[in-house]
Amino acid sequence: MSMQLNMPQGVTPVSHDLYDLHMTVIAICAVIALIVYGFLAYIIVKHRRSRRTVSATFDENRKLEVTWTVVPFLVLVAMAVPATQVLRDMSDYDAADLTIKITGHQWKWQYEYLDHGIGFFSHLSTPLAQIEGKAPKGRWYLLEVDKPLVLPVKKKVRFLVTSNDVVHSWWVPELGVKRDAIPGFVYEAWARIEKPGTYRGQCAELCGINHGFMPVVVEAVSESEFDAWLKRTALESRQPAIPEGKWTMATVFERGRELYGRYCSACHKIDGSGLPPTYPSLVTSSIAVGSPVERHIELLLRGVPGSAMQGFAPQLDDEELAAIITYERNAWGHDTGDLVTPAEVQALRR
Repeated sequence: MSMQLNMPQGVTPVSHDLYDLHMTVIAICAVIALIVYGFLAYIIVKHRRSRRTVSATFDENRKLEVTWTVVPFLVLVAMAVPATQVLRDMSDYDAADLTIKITGHQWKWQYEYLDHGIGFFSHLSTPLAQIEGKAPKGRWYLLEVDKPLVLPVKKKVRFLVTSNDVVHSWWVPELGVKRDAIPGFVYEAWARIEKPGTYRGQCAELCGINHGFMPVVVEAVSESEFDAWLKRTALESRQPAIPEGKWTMATVFERGRELYGRYCSACHKIDGSGLPPTYPSLVTSSIAVGSPVERHIELLLRGVPGSAMQGFAPQLDDEELAAIITYERNAWGHDTGDLVTPAEVQALRR
């Protein structure tokens, strides 16, 4: 990746306005700096001590005082007028073609297409070997996800940004969008992407141990490609990951391993050893190997109030939770033989 010294021009009207405003203010500041420091250099040279300069004895200069009051005021007005216009444009949320609800979680993003009834979670997809320094880092190290946010070009997209736990911040520089995600509040933003492409960002608010591991990836596609993606995604969401009749220990264990790595390993680590005391070890824990199994299911559904353990009932379906629990009860030498089913999870979800 090339080094970025200036803010990007972006691919949305707002990002263009922000870039133009940025460059205008930088130019004004540069001219002011040139005048001030140039005049200061002139005074230092012209009235240096070696020239035996005698200090002036006047007490005030009314014209000078009026000048250095009026000129800065006019400069501030010159910057405030375009800045106000940009802020006004950034707050134009009317007549959106598409509304996306964005929810920040530790440490992933949830996207819901409110006009189409579909949604999914987006996780970091950089291989663990790269993160641990055991493999060469890829081009998009820590800036790649398993499921990007797909948006149509030339359409006005309204974003509703909030959080499920702590304060996050959804930031994509090339879209000109940066909105804090705060629990209990919903903040708005909008974008009209002008050309297809992949645009990357990150969480811009320190949100916990894996703050640096929740990137944002937006894929802008044509309207026809977007419609096809919507149909494909809706169809996939109705199909279970494990077909009916294939709910066996081997199949569920592998599915659970995948989901555990995506949702649980950030806190409890891949080997289940955790990061005590905040994130306890699962190896031979009373939850992972104890009875009844319902206690384990309840923990994942509801979480532990007052602790870092969140409830996954709003995030994962019955099949996904059953697979994770099955994996935890049979991984790391546990070998309990418990094969948890979606029906068992559903019974306790109600």
